[in-house]
Amino acid sequence: MSLCRRMLLFCWLSTAAVVCLLSGCADPAQFKAQADEEAYQIIDSKWQDSFGQKTNYTVSDAEPLPNDIRIEEPIPPSGIISLTEAVALATAQNRGYKNQKEILYLEALNLSDTRHTYARRWFTVIDGQYERDTTLSPVTEDTSISAESGFSQQHLFPNGIIIDTGVAIDWLRFLTGDPRTSLATVLSASIEAPLLGNGAGRFAWEELTQDERNVLYKIRSFARFRKDFVVSIVSDYYRVLQQRDAVTNAENNHKRRVQSRQRLDAEAEAGRRASLEVDQAEQSELTAKDNYVRTQQRYEQLLDEFKITLALPTDVQMELDQNELKNLEEIGISQPDYDVVIAIETALLGRLDLATSRDKIDDILRKVILAVDGLGPQLDFVGDIEIDSSGKTDFSRLRFHEASFAAGFEADLPLDRKLQRNNYRRSLIALEQQKRQYENDEDEIKLQVRQAYRQLLEKAQQYYIRKNSLALAQKRVDSVNLLLEAGRAKTRDLLEAQDDLILAQNALTGALVDHSIAKLNFFKDISVLQVRPDGMWQY
Repeated sequence: MSLCRRMLLFCWLSTAAVVCLLSGCADPAQFKAQADEEAYQIIDSKWQDSFGQKTNYTVSDAEPLPNDIRIEEPIPPSGIISLTEAVALATAQNRGYKNQKEILYLEALNLSDTRHTYARRWFTVIDGQYERDTTLSPVTEDTSISAESGFSQQHLFPNGIIIDTGVAIDWLRFLTGDPRTSLATVLSASIEAPLLGNGAGRFAWEELTQDERNVLYKIRSFARFRKDFVVSIVSDYYRVLQQRDAVTNAENNHKRRVQSRQRLDAEAEAGRRASLEVDQAEQSELTAKDNYVRTQQRYEQLLDEFKITLALPTDVQMELDQNELKNLEEIGISQPDYDVVIAIETALLGRLDLATSRDKIDDILRKVILAVDGLGPQLDFVGDIEIDSSGKTDFSRLRFHEASFAAGFEADLPLDRKLQRNNYRRSLIALEQQKRQYENDEDEIKLQVRQAYRQLLEKAQQYYIRKNSLALAQKRVDSVNLLLEAGRAKTRDLLEAQDDLILAQNALTGALVDHSIAKLNFFKDISVLQVRPDGMWQY
């Protein structure tokens, strides 16, 4: 084959390779699947049993796990969503929850990048070119062809040692057809090992270690977020039901005012009641109507906001199951089997955010040690070896007996350590700051638990007080009605009793909901509340 044809063949093959790469010969879906597999392997390997079950953490465009929540029909045929269905729907569709899953996924991808940078891996380089120079003279030209490929491998060890190995091959013989040229092969290897100081790959290994721990911290944060999320959804659900109950109370109150006004009208026509009292009753009826309209509007607003929380359009027709309030009434008010001391101890042992704050002290301690190592002399051992192939066409024959070796030391004497000194001082200050942060986090958790415990007791007492208050308000309305019929009470007495009744009704429902939410928050704050695969909770 002529030289020209060989050059054309080489150019065609090179162009074909470039076109293939640019046109995307690899399937993007395959790369996505590989990224998903590695990211979830990282997360799974670091997820501990104390974090809860590994469910509902896959990103939206990835294949869900078998026990992840899958929503086929967001709104049941009845149009009524139970608490369980609402929590499952929010876990599957809430936009904030999806963002948290993606943040966790991206943290795992960051670790994948770092592992790839510092782990054992192969590099491939292919280089080919054809050069023609006619500037020497009108009749002569300088033509050259070269083609080389290389493979190299790098590995970082925990002690900071870096080893590089490589193979380089010259493919010139296949392009030129010149029997005098050979397929040259070169094997090479190099090593860098820190002997003193923080040289070689110690900083690189610290970066890898920190990224490994960052994924663990993000998993803890996500596990903590899931608990907060479930409590927030349950709280929002009950608040909407509470407002719906207020609508019912307002409607019934308006009906009572209408009945009272109609009765007073009849008594006024019979001359048994003054027109002033009828006017008072009518004014009270209008006020009750206004309150009913405002309460209804507030309920619809809260329901629309809850639809957005569930990632549903606001114009979808749905209601929440009012039987959930009845279930709360049946459960009643119960006290936790904890005193405040045991509750605090439980929280300090189980809170994931406190564990992360404590582990960050160790992170900074490692950096302090590196900074200390950087203050003194730096000494690294370096060495390399290179082995060429023989000149014969059998490129598998390497000349080990003629290999070139080199070994030595790289030293950096501590003549100027101002930057290292400042780094060391910064690390010490960062260590003190993190210690204070941990102490503050510990105190904040104690405060949270004490507040949650006090609030739980307070809401229980409020429920009993308001329950008695409602009974008294109802008794008062009944009594005033009897007295009014007997002509021994005034209309104002009835109106005031009815006002107190609706306030007592709303207050009792509020106390019941407040206690249920306070109990969930208490168990969450002491870290005994666990999220089940269906999104609901247990403790």
